[in-house]
Amino acid sequence: MSEVLVLVDHVDGAVRKPTLELLAIAKRIGSPSAVFIGGADKADAVAESVKGYGAEKVYVVDDAEIKGYLVAPKAEALQQIADQASPAAILIPSSAEGKEIAGRLAIKLESGLITDAVDVQVEDGAPVTTQSIFAGSYTAKAKVTKGTPIITVKPNSAAPEEGAGAGTVEKVSVTISDAAKTAKIAASNPRAATGRPELTEAAIVVSGGRGTGGDFSEVEGLADALGAAVGASRAAVDSGWKPHAFQIGQTGKVVSPQLYVAAGISGAIQHRAGMQTSKTIVAVNKDEEAPIFELVDFGVVGDLHTVLPAVTAEVEKRKG
Repeated sequence: MSEVLVLVDHVDGAVRKPTLELLAIAKRIGSPSAVFIGGADKADAVAESVKGYGAEKVYVVDDAEIKGYLVAPKAEALQQIADQASPAAILIPSSAEGKEIAGRLAIKLESGLITDAVDVQVEDGAPVTTQSIFAGSYTAKAKVTKGTPIITVKPNSAAPEEGAGAGTVEKVSVTISDAAKTAKIAASNPRAATGRPELTEAAIVVSGGRGTGGDFSEVEGLADALGAAVGASRAAVDSGWKPHAFQIGQTGKVVSPQLYVAAGISGAIQHRAGMQTSKTIVAVNKDEEAPIFELVDFGVVGDLHTVLPAVTAEVEKRKG
């Protein structure tokens, strides 16, 4: 069975959920192999994590020589592993960095690329993707017709599947060109921890818009009760109520949670483009004509400042 490479998404060696989802998808296509680019001292812990979700092999690339540069060295490292492994497909998380790595890799391997897949299945022995396009108006199926299929997959597109793999570690020495080292990170400042899940990975997202009037306390209260991430519409961000990192939409982040709650958000096409692939959508808005109601599974016409505290209280009651 051919290998399927999965680029490990991690924070200082802590494997993130999208990687486990990609390993589940990789099992449909072939034999999952994880590619870890990071500190050599984190390799054993990473291998143990991905092994528990089916990784048969773990390629380890020590990033001592490439740490601090932008994405080009990672693309070159993946290319060299792909040349060695001849994989059936390469799966990469559909983050901003992931998509840039995938684009560079596609050029280097002269292969087709599909981004932002929300599902990957196998038909006639080849991976076939499903994408949600034109702000959710259509779904499209596609497959790569040249070279090695390179696919970026949105978070929450598959459920992680526990199941031990061999987890054989193979250390790989890669040669990085000088051209790949021409853009270097000068400084980075981590955001203060909120205790909530990362927005693009969260299974539940509660978002607020113009209807909050700048008061996100009810939105955050419900999010905390549900163990959810907090998002915001462009109108809320432009008003200075939330930083751009919270923005969901065409010019913000794209999310695909199991549950999306839109509070005080009208549902402009720009916002819908960032959340329409959510599995279940709930909206709370005072305006019964708001466009968001065309998209939802459940809608509540009412004031979010009244509705959300009541929902939060009921959630806490059932939890307790």
